[in-house]
Amino acid sequence: MADESASLPLPVPPSIDRVLTQFRMLSREEKMQALLSYAKKLEPLPERYAAIDRTNFVIPECQTRVDIFPEYREGRLHFFADVNIRQSPTIAAFLSILFTAVNDQPPATTLAIPADFVRIMMENIGLGARETGLSAMVARVKSYAANADRFAA
Repeated sequence: MADESASLPLPVPPSIDRVLTQFRMLSREEKMQALLSYAKKLEPLPERYAAIDRTNFVIPECQTRVDIFPEYREGRLHFFADVNIRQSPTIAAFLSILFTAVNDQPPATTLAIPADFVRIMMENIGLGARETGLSAMVARVKSYAANADRFAA
């Protein structure tokens, strides 16, 4: 007999639910303002990542160069990204929002990001061309979460 619970979607963790609820309630203009604000909050890339080979950390599906680095300590994940905030404020904002919801949480929080996360975040903004890259970023952080032990610091 197959385990039916394995196919059920995970409940949305409170940290992710808060972000989605907030963005669902915002108008297009309010979302644009929120994105600008979040872009400025993206945590800077730690110096320890400056000289490493980034081949395995780049998100090739994204039109903009984006590298995402995971760290796993004491059962919790923390993500960092390297992206040019001036050239790509929307990408920086999206990553800042995503990381706000999942950083310093157990991998299960990241794995519970709902499939429609990108659509909800970007709804009514007119950035459909970015959806593939944004979805690839979410897929990458979920992949990192599924293999968190590999990234123990």
